[in-house]
Amino acid sequence: MTGITAKQSLGNSKYSWRVVDIVVAALIAVAGGVIFWAWSQGAAAVSPPMNAVYPPLTGLIAGGWMIPAVLGMLIIRKPGAALFCETVAATGELIMGSQYGASVLFSGFVQGLGAEIIFAVFVYKKFNLPVSLLAGAAAGLFCGLNDSFAPWGWNIAYAAGDKLAYIIFTAISGAVIAGGLSWLATRGLARTGVLSSFASRKAAAEPVFS
Repeated sequence: MTGITAKQSLGNSKYSWRVVDIVVAALIAVAGGVIFWAWSQGAAAVSPPMNAVYPPLTGLIAGGWMIPAVLGMLIIRKPGAALFCETVAATGELIMGSQYGASVLFSGFVQGLGAEIIFAVFVYKKFNLPVSLLAGAAAGLFCGLNDSFAPWGWNIAYAAGDKLAYIIFTAISGAVIAGGLSWLATRGLARTGVLSSFASRKAAAEPVFS
């Protein structure tokens, strides 16, 4: 009986959040809030020429707003990490002053949810490049849907074809920027040894595709 209890406790601890998980997730989220704010300033500068060419192209720069979701999960590897990091990061952007107002909170939530769903599908056991790309793409997909169909969506007036193009572009951006760069960043951090307290400590040696 004691052996069974110990095994159950060990199994549960794999998905239970520790204090260090919460602290690091919060740090990732805070850093993400700064990234969000800076990315918004950059987006404001590059959006006008993109709009002049073809407005839906702005979806290609959306991936920066999804980095905390994928990066947080790749490092913490616990249920809820993507949703937590992305939502708290959005809160941080709002506090610093977001041009998108309070709607940024819902955007953060749905983007985090998109990434979270992918990791949940793989039962929080797969963190390779394909899964990371899928998580980023899902976050981008949810971002595109939110921007295109929510009452506060900034491109809600787009024609159906333009909305579809925008959603595709946000999914691509999420996959490449949030999925790909976060995966590379996690491997780089693992090599430095700073992830020694996490399951991601061996990320640099993990297979790319399996």
